[in-house]
Amino acid sequence: MKHVKILLAAAACLVASASMAQDLNAPQYAKWGSTLEEKQQNILNSNFLKESCDNRDYDAAARYLNALIKSCPEASSAIYQRGAIVYKNKINRAKSLAEKNAYVDSLMLMYDLRAKYFGDNPKQGTAYILDRKAREYVIYRPSDRAGIRKLFREAIDAGGENVDPETVALYFGNLCEDYKTTDEVTPDEVISEYDRLTPIFENNPDAIESKNQFDVAFGLSGAASCDNLEELFRKKLEANPDDEATLAQAVSLMSRANCDGEFFFTTAEKYYNAHPTSETALSLAQGFQAKGEYDKAIKYLNEALATETDNIEREKLLVRISLVDLVAANYSGAAAAARQLRELNPENGLSYFVLAQCYAASAAACDGIAGQATFWAAYDTMSQAVNLLQDSPEYLENAKTALASYRNHFPTSEECFFNELQPGARYTVTCGTAAGVVTTVRTR
Repeated sequence: MKHVKILLAAAACLVASASMAQDLNAPQYAKWGSTLEEKQQNILNSNFLKESCDNRDYDAAARYLNALIKSCPEASSAIYQRGAIVYKNKINRAKSLAEKNAYVDSLMLMYDLRAKYFGDNPKQGTAYILDRKAREYVIYRPSDRAGIRKLFREAIDAGGENVDPETVALYFGNLCEDYKTTDEVTPDEVISEYDRLTPIFENNPDAIESKNQFDVAFGLSGAASCDNLEELFRKKLEANPDDEATLAQAVSLMSRANCDGEFFFTTAEKYYNAHPTSETALSLAQGFQAKGEYDKAIKYLNEALATETDNIEREKLLVRISLVDLVAANYSGAAAAARQLRELNPENGLSYFVLAQCYAASAAACDGIAGQATFWAAYDTMSQAVNLLQDSPEYLENAKTALASYRNHFPTSEECFFNELQPGARYTVTCGTAAGVVTTVRTR
């Protein structure tokens, strides 16, 4: 039946060729042959190739394909598109490894010839062709790791700024896998490629899935360990200590890896002094906070706050400043940041959470009823925190526990009586970080 269809198609093509023979000398047919007979035969073979592919007669299709490549390789990109179909099917039907490898070579040749003759196609030119070639190579030659990396790099280089982010993620995933499973890839290479390719995703913000794959591959590779990063950048900076691009790269990658060694802090501070940015200040603050050097952490957080204009980012910074100061027992600083936070967003429960603890902590510096009164203010403020932290379980339970503790520090009925204070009366706190706060007299 297949042969009948091809014969019918051939008859139709002959009729069509005869009717258009007088037009084959037009310029658009020049690539099909040098004589009228050659053009007619090649166009006929092109139609036979299509029909053979449609009928899944890949042996016949291969014969027409080879004839076209030999006679008119520049005639049509469809020759190579169909050639790829032919050899992919032959690969799947190969009866031996040698036969399969030969067909894989032929498939790769289809992409090479297509790139050679039609690489300037505005939509499916060299970059597109090499991309398809690399993806096919992964499927049919999965064990040739060096070959896979080479073909993907060629595709990425050909794509330039317009390279498909998915292609980059596929390449980088293979690179990271090779680092973990072979001795062919060094950590320097993985780190360098990550840094080189990251801007592609910054320029394609919608490529979220590919970006996630890219980052996950890097994280799981193990190449970006602090030891590896330090070894790499120490050598580079010893050779050129003031190179701003190298400093920036070192700070960026070591920040992502949460490095906290002396080399990181020295490098980050040097870069920050030369090129102060909010991002670098935050990296330094995070590192010094992890080391327990809260004064330095607060210094850089405040410097970041001073240059930040976006209110959402300012809110995040104020949260961090207030919490770091609280941990450092700098209650006046924590209270000041918490008040700024409350002014910026009265619905942020962490401002009340920090303020309440600052009030309670300052009670020890106050004598008698004045110290006990601070717990009224602390209780009121922490109650507001509880109401606003319902979606923050990591803080909510601590807030509820604090409420019970503050109530236990309220004065007794006798203490209120001797200080001439009536339960329910208004009271203005006179001591500590809560000084000036108006509250209500209560007993235990």
